[in-house]
Amino acid sequence: MFGTVVIGVGIAGSVRIRDLLNPLPSSPAEHLKLVGFVSRRPLGNVHQANQISLQEALDNKEIHAAVISTDNRNHEESIRMFLEAGKHVLVEYPMALSAKTAHKLWEMAEQKGKVLHVEHIELLTEEYKQLKKEVEGKELVKGTLHFTGGPLDEERSGFPAFSGIARLTWLVDLFGDLTVTSAVREEQKEKNYSRMTAQFQTADKRPLTWIEERAPGMKRNKTINFCFKSGCLESFPEAPRGSVGLFMQDLIFFAQKLLGHVSKEELAAEKRRILRCLDLADEIQAHCERTAKIYS
Repeated sequence: MFGTVVIGVGIAGSVRIRDLLNPLPSSPAEHLKLVGFVSRRPLGNVHQANQISLQEALDNKEIHAAVISTDNRNHEESIRMFLEAGKHVLVEYPMALSAKTAHKLWEMAEQKGKVLHVEHIELLTEEYKQLKKEVEGKELVKGTLHFTGGPLDEERSGFPAFSGIARLTWLVDLFGDLTVTSAVREEQKEKNYSRMTAQFQTADKRPLTWIEERAPGMKRNKTINFCFKSGCLESFPEAPRGSVGLFMQDLIFFAQKLLGHVSKEELAAEKRRILRCLDLADEIQAHCERTAKIYS
C-alpha cells in the first residue's frame, strides 16, 4: 500500500479525496491509501478524510505519495518539497510555469528514483479518444483548434500557453512534434479580454493554429477545423459516455507507475511529450512578449 496525501482541496482536490476513498474495485488504485489532506483553510475533514499540516505530510514516513491540486503557480514549490522529502508526486498540469523549471524537476525525480506523474485528463476523455481515432492515418493539410472560456487570474494560472497546455497537448498527441512559427496576443484589459494565437508547422510543414480566447461570459468551448487530403473535420465525432471518471483513470495510471506496471518505453514517450509541450509553451510566451514590446 502507498500512503497518499492530497494537497489542495478545490474542486479537483475534493474529487481526488473521494476517489482515493472509493477506488475502482480490483484496480491498481486500491493500492493507494489516503492518509489525509493539506489545505490552507481549516476544514477539519472532507469526505471523512482528516486534515493534516504540510509539515506532517512531508515528515510522515507512512506517506509515500502526494497528489498536488493547488494553483498552477504553487506546483513547482510543492513538487520540489515532496520530492526532497522522498515522496512520489502526482501533479495537475501544467507541472510548472516555465520549461526550464520542469526539466529540472524531472531530473530531480529521476535522481531520487521517484515517480513524477503529470495529470493530463484531456487525453482520457471519450471525446478525445474518438477524435484521435478519426484523425489516425489521415494526411493533414491544415488545422485549427480554438478554445474559449471565462477569464483566468494569470498570477495564479500562468501565461495562456501554460494554463491552456491541455489544448497544446492535444495537437502534439494528434500530429506529432510541432515547431512554433509565430505567436501573438491581443489584450483588452479594461474588458478583461485576452486572445492568444499560436501558429505551428508539423514535421511535414503543414500549418496548425491554436487559439486561446477568454472574456467574461464567454462559454467554455472547443471548436476544430482539421482539413485532410480526404476531407475536413469540422466537429467532434460522437462519443459514448465514459464508465470510469477521468480523475479515477488518472489515479489508476499513477498507481500502475508506482507498482512498476508501465513500460520504460511508455514512460519515456510520456516524458518527451510533456516536456516538449512545456518547451513549446515557453516559445509561444516569448514570441507573444516580443511582439507586445514591438507594438508598445
